[in-house]
Amino acid sequence: MSVDTLYGVHAIERLLKQSPHLIYQLILIEGRLNPRQQTLLNQAQALGVQTRFEPKSFFAKMEAVHQGVMAEVAPQAEFSESDLLALVEQSPNCLILFLDEVQDPHNLGAILRSADATGVDAVVIPKNNSVGLNATVRKVASGAAETVRLVAVTNLSRTINSLQQAGLWVVGLAGETDKTLYQTQFSGRLGLVMGAEGSGLRQLTRQNCDELIAIPMLGQVESLNVSVATGVTLYEIQRQKNAF
Repeated sequence: MSVDTLYGVHAIERLLKQSPHLIYQLILIEGRLNPRQQTLLNQAQALGVQTRFEPKSFFAKMEAVHQGVMAEVAPQAEFSESDLLALVEQSPNCLILFLDEVQDPHNLGAILRSADATGVDAVVIPKNNSVGLNATVRKVASGAAETVRLVAVTNLSRTINSLQQAGLWVVGLAGETDKTLYQTQFSGRLGLVMGAEGSGLRQLTRQNCDELIAIPMLGQVESLNVSVATGVTLYEIQRQKNAF
């Protein structure tokens, strides 16, 4: 049986609330529990989730910020490139988010939270040179890793091209364009491409976009963190898509 790991009180609280069936086992540190740990234990037991206790030495081996709790959880369900193609073909108002080699797990976790909050249908990442779904990503995502489809593809540009042929209009965020997201009309089948930390969009990825847009910057800072920029853009897209 394949098992993933989730750390931290808040992330496990969220998963217990929304998808307790995905938790195989809750593990807590031995000894007197603090109030939040005790609440987790009570919730897990009430839901019939298996629990066990481990000594401090067990948790000391972990690099993650665990807060004395961890959970063994089911891996995210597989979602393939063919599933992506079917999604675009069948959904006239879908929203696909592409991440071009984002490597910081904290950024990916935060992006998944924004994707969950704004109704993104799938997040697509390249298999190479990109952070995948690990314990840190799950913790930062606070449950969104279990609700947002994350698809790892062999060739990001090829996947974008394939989905464009199915009717997806692909917009890339890049600093070198004068057109801002507030001057852009978002509707229909839409793909948003975000670049890596520091380097932004790769040249080939940029060339494959149907349109490039930028977030207006009024201060001295040249750009936003990729997770912040993603959140800003996703909320503008949804504001337009849901406008009456």
